[in-house]
This record gives sequence, C-alpha cells and structure tokens, in this order.
Amino acid sequence: MPLSHPRRSALSEQVIAALRNQIASGEWPVGSRIPTEPELVEQLGVARNTVREAVRALAHNGLLDIRQGSGTYVVATSELAGVMHRRFADADPRHIAELRAALESAAAKLAAERRTEKDLKQLGTLLERREEAWETGEAEAFVTADATFHLAVVAASHNDVMTAMYADLGEVLRDWLRADVGAELTPETHMDHRRLVDAIRAGDAEAAAAEAGSYPFLCRPGRFSARSGDEPAAQCSL
Repeated sequence: MPLSHPRRSALSEQVIAALRNQIASGEWPVGSRIPTEPELVEQLGVARNTVREAVRALAHNGLLDIRQGSGTYVVATSELAGVMHRRFADADPRHIAELRAALESAAAKLAAERRTEKDLKQLGTLLERREEAWETGEAEAFVTADATFHLAVVAASHNDVMTAMYADLGEVLRDWLRADVGAELTPETHMDHRRLVDAIRAGDAEAAAAEAGSYPFLCRPGRFSARSGDEPAAQCSL
C-alpha cells in the first residue's frame, strides 16, 4: 500500500492513519506483534524515520507497546481504549465486575428486543467457538473467545454508543478475565452462556438481562482482595 509523498507532516499523518486502520480493522489484533520496521518501510513505501515516528506516536497514544528486543505489539484498538487500559489497569476488581454487570445486563436486554437473524447466527457461532476454545485448555484462547462473544452480545443491542464504549473497555475486561481464569482453565471458572443466547433468541428481555448481569458475580473463593467493609474475598467466573 505505497503512499503519496506530500510534505513530511502530512505524510507522517498518513502513515499513522494507515497503521491505526490495521489495528482498528482487526488485521493486527490486540496482543499481536506488528510487522518489523523494515517490513513497514517496504509495505508503505516511505522512509524509515517516518515509520518510526508513526509507531512512536501510536505507542504514545496507547495503541502500541514497543518492547526492546522483542518487537512492537498491539495493546489497544483505539486511543480511547489505550487511555481506558492505563486508567483502570489497577482498578478494584469488584468495581470492574460491577461495571461489567451494568453494561452487559443493559445490552443483553436491548439485544433481546432488537436482535436480528444475523445477530442470532453470529451469537450461536461465537458461543460454539467459546466452547471449543475452552476444550483446548488454553487460557488465552478462551479469554479471546469469551471477550469476542460478549462484545457480540453488546453489538446485538444495536446501540452504537454502548458498543463503542464496551469495545474501548475491552482490554480492561480481558485483563479482568485473565486474572479470573488464571494460567490454567479449571471447572470452577467455566460458565455456560447458552441460557443467555436462548433468552436473546426468545426475545425475553428480562431473562437476558438477569443472565448477563449475574455472570460477574457467580463467584468462587480468591477473586477479590478483602477491603474494609467488603464482603469476604471471592473469585468470579464468566
């Protein structure tokens, strides 16, 4: 995808936009390593310094993480997602669970009222992929599949603002899930989401809201750090 060569600042903005599009489109998913600097120079048809400037700009904005000796990795899908990740990385897990419950319950209720046949097909496919990821025993594969499923539920609400907000919180929520399931998948961290999909398919808004809102609080020992006035520590499964 060679780019035109106007003045330097405009060219740099073009490169930044091109790299941002690769991230936003999912071509470079969160957690993946982007092409090397020489590869980007060849792909974009621009000077090494221009590529380096663009990569540094996206790293500053929170989309990329430059790891010396390893490469550059995608850590967020938008500038706002990067800000969200930095802002809430150390948030109380209980507060993240409460936010998840509020957002996903409201979205599931709307999804039950507004879902299309295309939405239902997508949810069915992603639910099966989630189960397949669980069967592999690979925690990161399951985290990705579960997060993708939940985003699809929110998208089925057909509320663009809610969907965008949830997507921008995506890496915060994935961090929460990673901490929840741990390095190894165990039976107590598994949660069947078929009832949620069934409720959305049946158009039962109240049941869908109740199902989605309850998941972050179906707990097992060990998840939340005990704080003054808190309930006993618990680990919540998804």
